[in-house]
Amino acid sequence: MLRARDAMDRAYAQPLDVPALARIAHVSPAHFTRTFRATFGETPHRYLQRRRVERAMFLLRETDRSVTDICFEVGFGSPGTFSRTFRDIVGRSPRAYRKEAVALGVPTCFTMAWTRPSD
Repeated sequence: MLRARDAMDRAYAQPLDVPALARIAHVSPAHFTRTFRATFGETPHRYLQRRRVERAMFLLRETDRSVTDICFEVGFGSPGTFSRTFRDIVGRSPRAYRKEAVALGVPTCFTMAWTRPSD
């Protein structure tokens, strides 16, 4: 199970399916899915989605690349699936996350000065 999880961590952007991961773990696909969930608390598919979203979160915070570019770079096949999955895991859309992440990077004293009402 650890070998398969490590493979998912390394190749999260590649198309990975349960039969390929089961081969890495040297078990049948059904046994792999059951054992992975019992061991790590989530299905292999959800684990892979979460890893992709974690990488996307980093890219959204640290780069100015488009959400669509990031979507495809981390391994999602469509922007709609990416946005829906991102919202399910993070609780907000990728664009909203980016706006909040950028705002958090600004020192408080600057934020207060910029938002201070002018006479």
